[in-house]
Amino acid sequence: MSQTVAVIGGGPAGLMAAEVLIEAGVKVDLYDAMPTVGRKLLMAGKGGLNISHVEPFDNFLSRYGVRRNNIKPLLEAFTPQTLLEWLQELGIEVFTGSSGRIFPAEMKAAPLLRAWVHRLRAAGVIFHMRHQWLGWTDGENTALKFATPEGERKVNADAVVLALGGGSWPQLGSTGAWVPLFVSRGVSVAPLRPSNCGFDIAWSEHFRDRFSGQPLKSVCISFCNAEGANVRQQGELVVTANGLEGGVIYTLSALLRDQIAATGCAVIHLDLVPDKAAPLLIARMSQARGKQSMANYLRKQVGIDGVKAGLLREIVSAADFDNPVRLCSVIKALPLTLIAARPIAEAISSAGGIDFEALDDHLMIRSMPGVFCAGEMLDWEAPTGGYLLTACFAMGRAAGLGVLARLNTETVSTSMALLSTR
Repeated sequence: MSQTVAVIGGGPAGLMAAEVLIEAGVKVDLYDAMPTVGRKLLMAGKGGLNISHVEPFDNFLSRYGVRRNNIKPLLEAFTPQTLLEWLQELGIEVFTGSSGRIFPAEMKAAPLLRAWVHRLRAAGVIFHMRHQWLGWTDGENTALKFATPEGERKVNADAVVLALGGGSWPQLGSTGAWVPLFVSRGVSVAPLRPSNCGFDIAWSEHFRDRFSGQPLKSVCISFCNAEGANVRQQGELVVTANGLEGGVIYTLSALLRDQIAATGCAVIHLDLVPDKAAPLLIARMSQARGKQSMANYLRKQVGIDGVKAGLLREIVSAADFDNPVRLCSVIKALPLTLIAARPIAEAISSAGGIDFEALDDHLMIRSMPGVFCAGEMLDWEAPTGGYLLTACFAMGRAAGLGVLARLNTETVSTSMALLSTR
């Protein structure tokens, strides 16, 4: 008896589940609301597709925060090294950057996606594009309905893998429209929230107009979390009309977002010159300024100009500019108050989703036999750096293997029942 699995969602998790299933000889129909699959993957690769990271496994796991224990068995079964071997089998060469991040040799996502989809089509996966999943029909877990250009379509399958994404970048297909469908079926879903996102700061009109869009290079953020532990990250930021964004603040976004939710704001401190110690700054700023403007003095003595000087003017009082000790203390720890995370539609990824506690060890919803979930629609988050993609691949594989285990069990049960009637 042939068995058919419907995979809904054409991102990394859905495509990986489809691969596991088709290789096992199961008929796979893959549905996606967009005209083509992998649109968010392609967007992520525009600046260089960071697919994984070479750091030690325990460090790698720590990036998943409170969900590390849920993610651990998935990554143990499909490790970052396994992912690299899979890429090599696909014909994708990779290299490791100086930071330990792993990239395809061509940097972009398009060659990877093109090769992968070609292999899946050749293996027999049938792609159904512009199919927007609408939920279930007749209350059956594997009876599905879709909105298509030709009208509503009903589909029956032996099992379903849902890899619908979270709520970030909705224009690429991850709209979060699936949330009420699961809530109505009694599945526990944590609210979707922005992750790897920028934050709002109440800039003055002058600062916003003068410096919006400019990069803040070689800075260090420090933040004292709710437990009193100080977190420190060095990197780059970008000043926006609304506040700040960029890799170094994305790394702290979960902590900052949760602090704002709990108290209404989060205060970070910027070290504008992390390569210079405070005593050196004080010594240099204590030298006579003479007839130099403060702008020239800052630039010559400590290398601060442009947007960094603008930040000082935005935050520091005029009196503190005349006090070298106070000024240098602020240069090393400039306080900035974050008042809100940017909307989820602007975020790189999202937190929240279906609770892991609602799933069994194979990522099947306990209350909905035959329905498996994977990827960003589950309640987890991780910083950029390859952690998001690696986990999505691992979840897709786990869901595919979970489906196979269930289908095999059902086949054996059916065969036993038939034998018992003879």
